Amino acid sequence: MKKISLLGSTGSIGVNTLDVVERNPESFQVLAMSAGSNVDLFAEQVRKFKPKVASLFDTKKIATLKERVADLDVEIIPGEEGSIAVATLSEADVVVSGVVGSAGLVPAMEALRAGKNLALANKETLVIAGELVLKEAEKTNSQIIPIDSEHSAIFQALNGEKKERIKKIILTASGGPFRTFSLDQMENVRVKDALNHPNWEMGAKITIDSSTMMNKGLEYIEAKWLFGVDTPVEIIVHAQSIIHSMIEFVDTSIMAQLGIPDMRVPIAYALTHPDRFECGLPSLDFAAMGDLTFEAPDFVRFPCLQLAIDAMEMGQTMPAILNAANEIAVQAFLDELIPYKDIAELIRMVMHNHRPSPLNDLQDVLNADRWARQETTKLITVTH
Repeated sequence: MKKISLLGSTGSIGVNTLDVVERNPESFQVLAMSAGSNVDLFAEQVRKFKPKVASLFDTKKIATLKERVADLDVEIIPGEEGSIAVATLSEADVVVSGVVGSAGLVPAMEALRAGKNLALANKETLVIAGELVLKEAEKTNSQIIPIDSEHSAIFQALNGEKKERIKKIILTASGGPFRTFSLDQMENVRVKDALNHPNWEMGAKITIDSSTMMNKGLEYIEAKWLFGVDTPVEIIVHAQSIIHSMIEFVDTSIMAQLGIPDMRVPIAYALTHPDRFECGLPSLDFAAMGDLTFEAPDFVRFPCLQLAIDAMEMGQTMPAILNAANEIAVQAFLDELIPYKDIAELIRMVMHNHRPSPLNDLQDVLNADRWARQETTKLITVTH
């Protein structure tokens, strides 16, 4: 039985991970779990899965959590200290990181320092500190298994292959809800429009990122770190989200991973790797599927994609700046403080105002992250 520590249990990755566990109680046990602030759902999860350790980041709600699980034998640890305790629990075989945003970096690093294998859905960890994260994993001989459907697809397509035989990686993108929108139409996008993804059920932040194609930009950076910074990465829009990504090898052969657009599939693979098991989900029906289409991304209508590629090329602290500015801008849009089109413009302005510097340690990442958040917030206040 594989023993799991789960970071971010109340988010979409966490909920889907627990669904996989619940379907396979003979294969998995959740020993520790953490959440941000959703105390109602978290208390229900703790009661159902009965972990040894539970952590809620929002310290103001700890008393409520303790009250709701008072009859259980569970150690409750608040704040970042609790997230780290979950990430480093000695008995855990694998740590699943489903935390949204840069908040996932510190517990992920601590998991690797503790020698844990890391099933990583939190792409921001690699986006903002890829070099440091990979060095830590190499130092402790820990494995990073990607959960993002695209990177899981590449990871699977590489089975038995040599990385040096890769000609290029082809990342597929759904194009989000505004794939066919004109620039004029995108001027009037509302929050509820942007949260209406045609293929995937995800949390609010990643759904907005998908609509701006920033999500694909972050995945571009993540792919560079996971599969080689010198490996060419091409992005192609594939509206049906059936082919999750592809690799072209030096002999022009292309390996693709196909599957239903359901995050439980890559989660189950990450938990069972290098094995596979039956997960009780529907198979692809090729006859009913119809056409699979492909088109080049439009960098004019989706400027966030180019901003992410530029940030990776600039390197050093710039990806951390990009990510932090995006997190603040997306939240401002969700709070209806800024119009949709200003998400990209705010990120561009913050990147313009920043001079990249080397990342020598985790503190350099955190300092860059903090500066970008303050700068983005200031720009929102001044311009809106």
